[in-house]
Amino acid sequence: MTRLYIDADACPVTREALAVARELRIPCVIAGNTTQNLERSVRATDPREPRDPQCPDCGFWVRVLQVGVGADSADFAIVSELTPEDVVVTQDIGLADMVLGRGARAIGVRGRVYSPLTIDSLMLIRHEEKKVRRAGGRTRGPAAFTSEDRARFRTNLRRLLKTPRDERTPHGGQTTVSNPDK
Repeated sequence: MTRLYIDADACPVTREALAVARELRIPCVIAGNTTQNLERSVRATDPREPRDPQCPDCGFWVRVLQVGVGADSADFAIVSELTPEDVVVTQDIGLADMVLGRGARAIGVRGRVYSPLTIDSLMLIRHEEKKVRRAGGRTRGPAAFTSEDRARFRTNLRRLLKTPRDERTPHGGQTTVSNPDK
């Protein structure tokens, strides 16, 4: 069974991801560290959603995975639970790389579906930009998040969750999901 994992670390599309998952009846896991109010994110989507007695602050289809404070602790918690059928929402290229390594699928907050064919070049760009910053240089940040990004995310997440695993291309990319040029 497909599950949707949301890396809650600065995720601007949590509500959209939960709405698409609710529409498709896909169980969700929201992962973050103890400094984040993850239950508030869940309640904000629909306070009338039926509740699980073991998790009164979240819907029956949402599990909150709260981990200790630490660099990448939520990322490692997500990766440790993944199966090849799962989908992860993240803007962390490193986490997307680990997700693809486990055979699962990953989508960025702007709707970009990560692929084994492109993740290496994205990791290289991340590495080179980090070297520039360590040397005291400046790198360009991301463009402002737009309503078009939000709409693209919803559309591509819906398509990704509806695409059966066996219809994916052999290299793990999606044939039915468009990626933004950004």
